[in-house]
Amino acid sequence: MANARVGGTAAFLILAGILAVLDQLTKYLLANAIPLNTGVPIIPGFFNLVHVHNTGGAFSIFAGPGYPWRRQVLVGLTLVVVAAIAYAYGKAGKKDYWTRIAYVCIAGGAIGNLIDRIRLGEVIDFLDVYVGKWHWPAFNVADAAVSAGAVMLLLSLIRKR
Repeated sequence: MANARVGGTAAFLILAGILAVLDQLTKYLLANAIPLNTGVPIIPGFFNLVHVHNTGGAFSIFAGPGYPWRRQVLVGLTLVVVAAIAYAYGKAGKKDYWTRIAYVCIAGGAIGNLIDRIRLGEVIDFLDVYVGKWHWPAFNVADAAVSAGAVMLLLSLIRKR
């Protein structure tokens, strides 16, 4: 039984790590291709690649001046969430692939942004989706993974009811 848990934990760490590396690779490529605070239209009126930094958390919460404790709180919160997700992954049924993938997406995305926050004090965002003048906040691969994982987890919980 212990070996199954170790294998499960190893799989979780490897998959979440791959996702975090993919996030970091896309941020690296983008940051070297597009100057900070500029963008390139990809689909005019709908999608741009941009290079912006987010000092805050999800949806720019705590962004801007006036939050000297922001970095420590967001790093600490992320570590707690990743630990909780890893624990939940270990408790998920071996054949509950949907839930396990959701946990991997959430953890991998959280780790990707955590690396930015520790390294830079802020997160690199580069995907800008919009319609006309209405822009969704810029995001990155890590944000997309966390969002997809959260939706998958919600659907898994609904399905189990």
